[in-house]
Amino acid sequence: MAQRSRRSAPPSVPAVPRRTPAQLAETRERVRDLIEPVLTKAGYDLEDLGVRQVGRRHQLRVTVDGDGGVNLDTIADLSRAVADALDAAEESGDEIVPGEYQLEVSSPGVDRPLTLPRHWRRSVGRLVAVKIQGDPTATENAQKTDKQVTGRVLAADETSVTLELAEKKSVTTQTYALDRLGPGRVQIEFNRLDEISDEDLEEIADSDDGVDEEVDEEDVEEQ
Repeated sequence: MAQRSRRSAPPSVPAVPRRTPAQLAETRERVRDLIEPVLTKAGYDLEDLGVRQVGRRHQLRVTVDGDGGVNLDTIADLSRAVADALDAAEESGDEIVPGEYQLEVSSPGVDRPLTLPRHWRRSVGRLVAVKIQGDPTATENAQKTDKQVTGRVLAADETSVTLELAEKKSVTTQTYALDRLGPGRVQIEFNRLDEISDEDLEEIADSDDGVDEEVDEEDVEEQ
């Protein structure tokens, strides 16, 4: 994750009053409209955007991803590009974020749910747990009910996902329509930790501590 503190105001500048969730949402949309084209031009997707106010400062949390993944050098480059776009807008007279702000750019964590076609495509080769919604047109009752499965993603496109499933000492391959899949969850395979980024390994270690961070401030995030 790359962090940048931008536009630090002098002590004489009064603190920004506490802003409402609606005002934070408006700020988020202004930021999104500005930075998403920058990320798209660089070949990456804006996966999530969070805006919250902590005291006199706003925190902007930008999550990015790409087909080839996102390493630390890429995160640093994208952080500079986003910061430059924000600064250029401010210098032209557009107030994108009132007062001071801190920018954080990171890649999606291992707990990011797989909901979009590109999420599944980028998870090919990974072990995933997902709920399969029942098929109302099926002739057998067992196929009409929802079921939870764990399988390896073999292929994915805009409409379907193919999973390799190990069931009762046999391995089968099943292709499911994307609209029948609930949010997928990547499963950590400790014999394949070399495929996980350092940032994700830190996240796993933090979650094992069993300590939840308590946040008291307003937080607006894009889902």
